Amino acid sequence: VSTSHPQLAAFALGTVGWILCTISMGIVDWRVWHVDNTTIISSGIAWVGIWKVCFISYLHVSPGYKEQFCHKFSGYDSSIPREIYAAQGLLLIAMFMGLLGLTATIFALRNVYMGITHKILITRFFLVGGFFYILAGLCVLIPVSWNFYSVTQNHSIAFPPSYYMPSSPAAQEAGAAIPIGIVAVILLLLSGTFSLSYRFPVTTNTIAK
Repeated sequence: VSTSHPQLAAFALGTVGWILCTISMGIVDWRVWHVDNTTIISSGIAWVGIWKVCFISYLHVSPGYKEQFCHKFSGYDSSIPREIYAAQGLLLIAMFMGLLGLTATIFALRNVYMGITHKILITRFFLVGGFFYILAGLCVLIPVSWNFYSVTQNHSIAFPPSYYMPSSPAAQEAGAAIPIGIVAVILLLLSGTFSLSYRFPVTTNTIAK
């Protein structure tokens, strides 16, 4: 048990990283757009996520949304940049890979703390868990980096008219999802490193006669 403390830390870090990955995928503010025309976007700020775009409007542009208007991205919108659709797929993969990593680590830790000394089984599950953690971290890193680069370059998006969005903002900045994603990447990569570092203790059996 004493040799598996880093792997227990890996499970804790992996759990937090997986939760942060899920949070970053769900929140809308990946990019914060500042717009000059406040006729419809009343607050002058719009949030561009990987699933939809939202803004506050004092006009009833959409019944049921009251003052907040959101438009979900369609898989057929060719105007939506590739990094947004890539983020959708990669974050779903990351969430699934992280869950597999947690499952493998739980199984290995269960054997360790129950005193099951099956060297090959324990070692392989820690290795599998570490592999999935690192794969999940890389799947989060790509969309986070790609979208952050688009923000720093102030890339425009040719939204369809139904979105009520301008094609380019006056300025834009990274939303909360990007730093959350960065922290998730760090935690997942650390947990993967700790899991892969596991070494089964060498024991000597002494038979008393």
